[in-house]
Amino acid sequence: DCDYTCGSHCYSASAVSDAQSAGYQLYSAGQSVGRSRYPHQYRNYEGFNFPVSGNYYEWPILSSGSTYNGGSPGADRVVFNNNDELAGLITHTGASGNGFVACG
Repeated sequence: DCDYTCGSHCYSASAVSDAQSAGYQLYSAGQSVGRSRYPHQYRNYEGFNFPVSGNYYEWPILSSGSTYNGGSPGADRVVFNNNDELAGLITHTGASGNGFVACG
């Protein structure tokens, strides 16, 4: 069931919800994992028009279905705000440089 598509990766709403809750749990505990210290603030340099406002944080969502635990983050991210509201999914796939494009 493809609720979101990032490049060739397909994510269900429940997979997105699981990833978001894992990321928010660490954020609210003031903790992070991995070399890039996820979840970390996402400053929206791309200017996406997210449906929620606030401070945004990015957290890897893995196409394997596993929860990110500090290894390679892959290309896809869940973005949530400081109130645990989903802003959307973004991906490095198809973006130039280190940028992001929105997932479908």
